[in-house]
Amino acid sequence: MSEPVASVIVMVVRTPHDGPRPPRLRPIRLGALAAVDVDALRHGDTDLESVEADGASLDALVWDHRRHLDSSRLTRLRAEGWAARSAVLTDSILDGVDVLSLAAAESEWRGVEIRGSRIGSAELYGASWRSVRLTGCRLGYVNLRDSALTDVAFTDCVIDELDLLRSTATRVSFAGCRIARLDVTGSSLADVDLRGARLADIAEPAGLRGATITPDQLLDLAPAIAAALGIAVG
Repeated sequence: MSEPVASVIVMVVRTPHDGPRPPRLRPIRLGALAAVDVDALRHGDTDLESVEADGASLDALVWDHRRHLDSSRLTRLRAEGWAARSAVLTDSILDGVDVLSLAAAESEWRGVEIRGSRIGSAELYGASWRSVRLTGCRLGYVNLRDSALTDVAFTDCVIDELDLLRSTATRVSFAGCRIARLDVTGSSLADVDLRGARLADIAEPAGLRGATITPDQLLDLAPAIAAALGIAVG
């Protein structure tokens, strides 16, 4: 009679020393795209699916009634203003977009890539971002208050002010970024990797709970931390 074989269960337990988990970004696969009429792009409430626009220059885009942009690509789009409240963007690419003012509160972004774009002011409060990547972008004031960010990667971006007040951020990274001011007051962070960012100022250091920074960043933020704790340095 053979001897019983003991089973061995190996458990891998993550520790804080493993570092934050990186964003889980799914690839964007675009199929055959059809050119979209500029007037249809400018305004309307019909959904845009599998469309492409290249080099459109408009005073304003006005999207009503939770307009949906799906499996599409907008390249070199120029607009003074883009009103897209409650819009839904999925599996789409925005490449070389230049928008002075983006008003897209309570919008949903799933599987979206923004490349080499400039956005002066982005009102995105109450938004939901999942699997979103921004690469080589120049952003002014980004208002993501009361938003939910999951699996988001900022890479080589310059941001004047990033407002994440009362937001939830999970697996968010900032590789090669410069952020002049970050506000995480009342936020809930998990696996937020700030080690690749240059942070000039932070509104509420206590909001960084759940984020990872470098020792050098800690020294840079020491004055703000001391001020928040009421510590006089001198």
